[in-house]
Amino acid sequence: MLELMELLRADPDDRGLRTAALLRRSHPFDKELQIAGLVHRLGHLLRLSDGTVTVGVAAESIRPLLGERVARLVRLQSPERPHPDSDDDDGDGDDTEAVATLCQARDAATAAGLDAGVLEDWQPLLELVAAGSCRVGSPGNAIDPLGAPRGSKGPSGPYRAR
Repeated sequence: MLELMELLRADPDDRGLRTAALLRRSHPFDKELQIAGLVHRLGHLLRLSDGTVTVGVAAESIRPLLGERVARLVRLQSPERPHPDSDDDDGDGDDTEAVATLCQARDAATAAGLDAGVLEDWQPLLELVAAGSCRVGSPGNAIDPLGAPRGSKGPSGPYRAR
């Protein structure tokens, strides 16, 4: 998480921070969408050895930490991709509207004067989304630090079936 925060601090114009702030205002309950807005510029910050910028590298780099949906939103919002409403089948499923919203916020974030706060305010939400992405999968797996969800019939934890 610390490496991600350091990388986000390297964004010279804080456009990711402004995008996330816009998404927080318009979609306060979609935390993954907000985080995708925060990290969507990682492709510009993670340059390949030949200097090229790729959204795919950024999406794959955050997938293990922030989960499949955040990575997919980052990948699909790329300005080089076809419009999010196009008919290309890229597995975006129910996220077509979220991708369009992310693109609109990304484009609106270029406006100067938007008060987006400070990056440190986003660390608790980053940690929350990261913890949620660790819980995906079978209950009680090795990457699940919290064990099975309360009331589940998973094989671990105090609420296992007897």
